[in-house]
Amino acid sequence: MGDLIPGLPEDVARECLLRVGFRQLPAACRTSRQWKAEVESPLYSRLRRANGLSRPLIAISQALPPLAASGPACKYAASAAFSNSYRLVLHDPADGGWATLPPLPGGGGLPLFCQLAAVACGGRRRLVVLGGWDPETWTPTDTVHVYDFLAGAWRRGAPMPGPRRSFFACAAAGGRVFVAGGHDEEKNALRSAAAYDAEADAWAALPDMALERDEARGLCVGGRFVVVGGYPTEAQGRFSGTGEAFDTSAWAWGSVQERMVDEGTCPRTCCAAPSAAGPMYMLRDGHLAARDSGNPWRSVARVPQDGCAATTVVAIGDGRVVVVGAGRHGGEQAVYVLSEETGTNGAAPSWVRAVAPPEFAGHVQAACCVEV
Repeated sequence: MGDLIPGLPEDVARECLLRVGFRQLPAACRTSRQWKAEVESPLYSRLRRANGLSRPLIAISQALPPLAASGPACKYAASAAFSNSYRLVLHDPADGGWATLPPLPGGGGLPLFCQLAAVACGGRRRLVVLGGWDPETWTPTDTVHVYDFLAGAWRRGAPMPGPRRSFFACAAAGGRVFVAGGHDEEKNALRSAAAYDAEADAWAALPDMALERDEARGLCVGGRFVVVGGYPTEAQGRFSGTGEAFDTSAWAWGSVQERMVDEGTCPRTCCAAPSAAGPMYMLRDGHLAARDSGNPWRSVARVPQDGCAATTVVAIGDGRVVVVGAGRHGGEQAVYVLSEETGTNGAAPSWVRAVAPPEFAGHVQAACCVEV
């Protein structure tokens, strides 16, 4: 086998490959068999993280803005927030860049209200798109699609086990993607749950949760799959403040936890950093709030006015939190990044607005963090 890069020592060549940007990784894999083996090796992924070269990206399900009826083709209609056509977008908080992912195979479009989760499989980072509604018929779907950032391509995954569920909790934990709750096609809230292994392309059933939980929020907290809030069939829209945590090692649910969020509060903006430790975050009364294990919620920072009607909050894991929202429902989406919880010299933390081109200003339905 020849040199990784002819004329360069092996360690220098490897350093060069480590610095390849995430957008060029598929091209690097296609350059040669040797580069493909290097980039796809678990060591490559570990070295990128150890040297601070991996990038936390925000994967977003965003409305595709229709072209305006008049004017140049680069102009987009103000009604983009109400589009039923969605696509997957990547935002890099480090350099402010935006990019689109290839469309899902089959030409059917991105399902409405689908869930997103990022999972590591043998050193490869994959984005998993689960469920949602068919954008043409608005019927629930059990489809699963998996995007490989090294191959730069999608594949169809094993479908979610029945019943077909909508508005379910979803998060990646312990190398798997977990789903729980939601409601079936008869609007019955569910207790059932399952886990998807993207490497094996296989589903495994979980024990049922203690409570029915429609419109619950799924998080990974301390390596456990945590389901927050939701409501039972007979209490449509009256959210519970309780939660349940699934231990991925013991393969069992813990006892119901009281007051994880306030009673009656929709948990949609709840999130947690994709790490072994760290607080939960959510929006409360116009503020970003944080909750450490066993402690009450505390205010971190007031959300800027043009992002107060936020739809999505994502914790990156290095002290940064991303809020996507608008000043009013249906307005142009703004993306704000809180760099860290404590500002310089003890000052209050401040938000930085990420500039988004008009074609990336559509309504956001779901988002997750993926490190590439």
